[in-house]
Amino acid sequence: MKIISDTEIITKIKLENPWWGDGASVSNFYRDMHPRAYLDGIFQLIKEQRVNRALVLMGPRRVGKTVLLHHAVQKLIGEGIDPRKICYVSIDAPIYTGCSLEHLIELYRKVFAGQSLDGTYIYFDEIQYLKNWEIHLKKLVDDYKNVKFVVSGSAAAALRLKSIESGAGRFTNFYLPPLTFYEYLQLLGKQSLVTSEPSESPLGRRPFSTSSDIVELNKEFVNYLNYGGYPEALFSEAIKGDQQRYIKSDIIDKVLLKDIPGLYGIHDIQELNRLFTMLALNSGFELSLDKLSVGSGVAKNTIKRYLEYLEAAFLIAILHRIDQSGKQFKRANFFKVYLTNPSMRCALFGPITADDESMGHMTETAIISQWLHSQGFENLYYARWRGGDGEVDLVFMHEQKPGWCGEIKWSNRFFEKTFELNNLTTFAKKHSLTEAFVTTVDKRGERVADGIRLEFIEASIYSHDVGRNTINRRTLFRKAITPNV
Repeated sequence: MKIISDTEIITKIKLENPWWGDGASVSNFYRDMHPRAYLDGIFQLIKEQRVNRALVLMGPRRVGKTVLLHHAVQKLIGEGIDPRKICYVSIDAPIYTGCSLEHLIELYRKVFAGQSLDGTYIYFDEIQYLKNWEIHLKKLVDDYKNVKFVVSGSAAAALRLKSIESGAGRFTNFYLPPLTFYEYLQLLGKQSLVTSEPSESPLGRRPFSTSSDIVELNKEFVNYLNYGGYPEALFSEAIKGDQQRYIKSDIIDKVLLKDIPGLYGIHDIQELNRLFTMLALNSGFELSLDKLSVGSGVAKNTIKRYLEYLEAAFLIAILHRIDQSGKQFKRANFFKVYLTNPSMRCALFGPITADDESMGHMTETAIISQWLHSQGFENLYYARWRGGDGEVDLVFMHEQKPGWCGEIKWSNRFFEKTFELNNLTTFAKKHSLTEAFVTTVDKRGERVADGIRLEFIEASIYSHDVGRNTINRRTLFRKAITPNV
């Protein structure tokens, strides 16, 4: 029986590392792609030598992790790192089946016989295809203290669980989310639609950007809701025309049918799929375990587990509820569920237009998805009281009390009819807040209602700025990292 030889594996490794040749560069396929805005933040972690930790880059399928790793390789070369000191291996290649990480390193050492591993950068892509990868990686980090290990994978739920369980003190996790609206405009070369320097906010704080063409910007915002979460989809009319195949079959179904069941031992896959479909249709709505159980036919205890799995897989995000006094409910029976990427809805139910009845909830979904990139998301809630009559869409809790609040709308009506924002102003006054914000379609300005200053800002601008600020502020870059200590 023929088996794969070490010589054949070494040949494959050489093919994956073209920068070892005369060109000292990654392939043009990767070089020609526009880098994601997260590259600088991740590169800082790759170059970090003061702490002996492996970098675990995780996130949903198709968000550009492999491309980002190659861009990081090119930056290392550009900074003068010897290309032979950089090794990349894609674990999902069939030829590596059964190979341990230790054996792959030994084969790499054979390529450059006599070369010390000190100062080497070793990348293992799609690490989840290796059984017990976290145990092997932890040992490598301990054994090779002068080597930087960078691994990535698309099975976000599995990676997150195993990294936290086994990588304490050895791994630094970095979650690469779907594209922000800010990145979407950058990749399409349409960043000029938004001013590079934000204008002063009418309230004298929280400066927002402005747009030279809000009509065109809103058009792109709707496109972003439908197609903007995945880099590949931006430049392919074929993908845009067949979201059902690309996003649903290649991304959503693989997580629901393979990643989550394989990790958690789920046998009734159709039950999980049925629940996710219901959640996607109701993204941005308040839900309860009772409602979900009746609508999906799934037991409440099972729903609780499924919600945890879907959240760990980065398919959904959950916003919890507080009351008018800013207190959390002892029983978290009510909550809002959001898709982490609005374009998943398009893949399941078809694209929407600017005047679609679901546009309000998808605007809310998009804005929450921008916040997901920031540590600040942990402080976000929505408020609801008086039997459901009173509600505030977004409340930021600071030191156990509301720090700011706002309403996410895709409408201009409240710009003139501020009296309809009574819930917002009442909540603000109760917590001694002097101002609040409200998003609109294309209206901007300041109004005073019941003694509360209301700042109206276009939803597309607000979405852009949240994504931009999260990415650009170095402090937020560090907060986006979750080290296991």
